[in-house]
Amino acid sequence: MCPHRLVLEHVTSRWGVLVLIRLLERPHRFSELRRAIGRVSEKMLTQTLQTLERDGLVHRDAKPVIPPRVDYSLTDLGREAAEQVRALALWTERRMDGVLAARQAYDEARRTHAEALRAGHEARTL
Repeated sequence: MCPHRLVLEHVTSRWGVLVLIRLLERPHRFSELRRAIGRVSEKMLTQTLQTLERDGLVHRDAKPVIPPRVDYSLTDLGREAAEQVRALALWTERRMDGVLAARQAYDEARRTHAEALRAGHEARTL
């Protein structure tokens, strides 16, 4: 796989998108991020953060205190990617009515086509 496609996959993954958008607001601790995103397992969030950190998009700041404190924030590269992802997310929110209308029209056309095929098959078997 081409390296740029792999990074694109990381940035646009289900959890990658949500992490980037949340971190665009401000740095978060792991537990804050997990609560803010919702319905993500600890393992999946850890993997996503590590992947984005490896790609240079997320900075992990572990403070040597008791109890340990780890903050996650965006790098300059990560902020640039997050702004692009957020723009796409906002576009989907604004255009959702059009998407829903297209889905309904598609489903209706498929249903009509399937009914016509069934009717034609039944007419041939009579």
